[in-house]
Amino acid sequence: MNGKNRFQPTLGQLRAFSAAYRLRKLSAAADSLNITQSAVSVSIKQLEEGLGVRLFDRTTRSLQITPAAQDAIVLADRILRDVDALRNNQLELVDLHRGRISMAVTPTLAEILLPQVIQTFRLQHPGVKVVIEDCAPDQFLPRILSQQVDFGIGTPENHAGTEIEKETLLRDQLSAIVPKSHPLAQRKAIHWRDLEGHPISTMRHGYGVRHMIEMTAAKEGVKLQVANEVAFLSTALWMASCNMGVAVMPAAYVKFARDPELVALPLNSPKVTRDISIVTPAGRSLSHAARVFIDVLKAGTT
Repeated sequence: MNGKNRFQPTLGQLRAFSAAYRLRKLSAAADSLNITQSAVSVSIKQLEEGLGVRLFDRTTRSLQITPAAQDAIVLADRILRDVDALRNNQLELVDLHRGRISMAVTPTLAEILLPQVIQTFRLQHPGVKVVIEDCAPDQFLPRILSQQVDFGIGTPENHAGTEIEKETLLRDQLSAIVPKSHPLAQRKAIHWRDLEGHPISTMRHGYGVRHMIEMTAAKEGVKLQVANEVAFLSTALWMASCNMGVAVMPAAYVKFARDPELVALPLNSPKVTRDISIVTPAGRSLSHAARVFIDVLKAGTT
């Protein structure tokens, strides 16, 4: 293969050729590109040598196009249009005039974290489509690892592998959630042992914080009277409001649910915390739109 077959024109050469073709003068082409006339002349000469054709017949007053130039300008302008379209497309994405972001989140977290955040984001960036993939807790990580979504918002407490990366959104303490009429409601904080004798509402086995609750209770020698096992913490919340049992869960759920009839009592001795995190597949970069959404989310949870 010879050198001409390996020749790849630069964008500068194509722009110089296109401008000279349209304006028929090197000086006018240089002015339109905001470069020197000699730079235009060199670029065209390099393009002609690389292609092995003569694009212009030069006179003292103007440039005369050749048949080769008439053929070449069609492809040259198409390339330049595509490059400009690519640049403009990326600028629109960076400026958030349009775009798409998707996230996995459990219904309970979506309900307490996202409504106001999404309203704020859409007011600021109406051209960006926001897709919410609400899922059961056991489907949270599979959605992320299969890259069905850009990121997830959740609590993968039991996942210690290297397949994901986590960025803490907020740290929360396990608490006992009771209605204001409950006997425990007048306390500022309670110990795990104070839960004995009270019916408890908590997650099903294998879901969410259930493992943390059982491990802590066992370590402290506390026997919990589990009356209700639920798949979603939002269910435990309304059960607590109906006085069906003390809901043991992270306090943030009550804070963001804004139910004036519920009281969150931090559980101490020991204090147990968990993180709600932004979760992505390891090594995956987030789009600019996704990062801006996460910034809005962080501002809304502080």
